Amino acid sequence: MAEDADMRNELEEMQRRADQLADEVRPIAKLETWGWEQLERIEEGMDQINKDMKEAEKNLTDLGKFCGLCVCPCNKLKSSDAYKKAWGNNQDGVVASQPARVVDEREQMAISGGFIRRVTNDARENEMDENLEQVSGIIGNLRHMALDMGNEIDTQNRQIDRIMEKADSNKTRIDEANQRATKMLGSG
Repeated sequence: MAEDADMRNELEEMQRRADQLADEVRPIAKLETWGWEQLERIEEGMDQINKDMKEAEKNLTDLGKFCGLCVCPCNKLKSSDAYKKAWGNNQDGVVASQPARVVDEREQMAISGGFIRRVTNDARENEMDENLEQVSGIIGNLRHMALDMGNEIDTQNRQIDRIMEKADSNKTRIDEANQRATKMLGSG
């Protein structure tokens, strides 16, 4: 009898800890939305700088025209490899396919008939099996949340790489435009 009570107490404690852990993880999952929104705003800012730089480069080219009509070949703006790398292909993180559902051994075990080997087939064994099934469900949810967060982190890392390439390209273009403008002002 004491052994059954100890096992029941242990199962209840395990279920309580699993519930507590699930509650602690939920706020972490909300961070992925916040991070995505921040990165989207930053990338939109980089895109706006790119658009503004195109306009500024066009204006500099117009200012540099010989007699206002034709461009001197030595002043022609060249697209750099960094520009082509950052702006050439627009990888906006569109999902090409949905992730496949993975069923692990514990889920298979629960589906196939329980977590414990039945000896007496009484209410206590039913209760233990139900508790273990709930704990397994919580653990499965935590596992799926961890996989989702890992995928989100990978996506955000790719977006951060794109942002860094765009920032480097924008900085290079701004520096080149400043040099061109300084050169034009100095020769004019």
